[in-house]
Amino acid sequence: MVNVDETPVQVLNEPGRSASQKSYMWVFRGGLPGKPIIVYQYHPTRSGGVAKLFLNEYQGVVQTDGYVGYDFLDKWQDIIHVGCWAHARRMFINVKKAGGRKKTGSADVAISMIRRLYALEKIASKNELSTEEIYEMRQTQAKPILDEFKAWLNKRKDQVPPKSLLGKAVNYSLNQWHRLENYIKDGHAGIDNNLVENTIRPFAVGRKNWLFSGTPEGAQASALLFSLIETAKANKLEPYRYLRYLFEKIPTTPTADLPDLLPNNLTPEKLILPDEVSGV
Repeated sequence: MVNVDETPVQVLNEPGRSASQKSYMWVFRGGLPGKPIIVYQYHPTRSGGVAKLFLNEYQGVVQTDGYVGYDFLDKWQDIIHVGCWAHARRMFINVKKAGGRKKTGSADVAISMIRRLYALEKIASKNELSTEEIYEMRQTQAKPILDEFKAWLNKRKDQVPPKSLLGKAVNYSLNQWHRLENYIKDGHAGIDNNLVENTIRPFAVGRKNWLFSGTPEGAQASALLFSLIETAKANKLEPYRYLRYLFEKIPTTPTADLPDLLPNNLTPEKLILPDEVSGV
C-alpha cells in the first residue's frame, strides 16, 4: 500500500521561475508491513505527473485525498484508489462549527455515521485483527453503514443549496464516494490518509521557521534528510542515534551493502555506536 500527499514549499533561486511561485514537496509512504519507507521528493509542480511517474508499474492500494491530480489512479488497472474519510468528516465538522450551539442537525447525522465507521477500525486495531479479518469485518459491518450513509447523502443532496457548507460537504462525499468506499476492498487499506499526513506535518511545522529553500538543490537535500529521518522515526529509531550510526558506518561500508544502512532495514538493537562497544 502507498499513501501520497503533497505540500507547498517556496524556492527562491529556481531557474525560469519567480521566487513567489509555489513549488511542492511530495511525500510517498509505503514499504513492507512493519518496515515502512517514507520518500520525500521535491518538484516545482503539483502536476499529477509526479505521482504517475513514482507509481509507474505499481500494483495495489494507493490512498490519497481528493485532489484532481490523482484522478488518473481511478483508471489504472491493478490499482485500488482509496479516498480519505478524514477529509470528508472534516467538511461536516466545519458545518457544525459554523452552526455554533444550534440543536442537532444534518452535520451531526453525517458525523455520527462516520464515527461508527471509525469505531469499527478502532476495534480492529485493539484486537490486532489480520488483514483478512479486517476485510471480513468491513464487508459484514462497515458496508451496511456505508450503504445507509450513501442513501442519506443522496436524499440530502436535493434538499440543501449546493453552495452552502452542508451542500459542499454532501457533494464532496458523493463525488468522492467511489474512492471513499474502496477502503473496504482490501484489509491493508486505512480508513483515511492520516499516516502520510502525519508524516508531512514535521515538514509543514519546520517550514514555519525556515520559510523557504534557497535553491532547488537545497530543496532536494531537504527531501533526502526528511526521507531518512521520517523513515527512521516510522521504524522506531531515534533520529539522532540513527544519524550517528549512519555517519560512522558509511565510510567503511561497500557500495553494494549501503542499502543495509537504510532505516527500514535496521532495528533499535542494531544501532550500536562505537563508544558503546565493550572495552572502548
